[in-house]
Amino acid sequence: VSKEITMANISFGVRGNCGMCKTTIEKAANAVEGVGNATWYVDKKKIDVSFDDTKINAIAIHNAIAASGYDTEKVARSTDAYKYLPSCCKYEHDMEMNQAGESKE
Repeated sequence: VSKEITMANISFGVRGNCGMCKTTIEKAANAVEGVGNATWYVDKKKIDVSFDDTKINAIAIHNAIAASGYDTEKVARSTDAYKYLPSCCKYEHDMEMNQAGESKE
């Protein structure tokens, strides 16, 4: 008898610049046990994550992304990890994290 897993879905802001940021951010989120899928949007500076909330809570995902060098709306980046990001990934620390989803022109 298989028990159906209900995935929780969250979206939150994550600072970053480019496709390399996208790879690192998504890899960090997807590495958290219980995460089913994570997609970060370069233009919106936000990530959509589906996860099993019986295994982990959202803050674990924030912490994993911050540990990889990126600010989330709840957790500041690891300064050490940020130091080692490629130069194209060095983002503005006051960059707006646009959770509403509108692209800024």
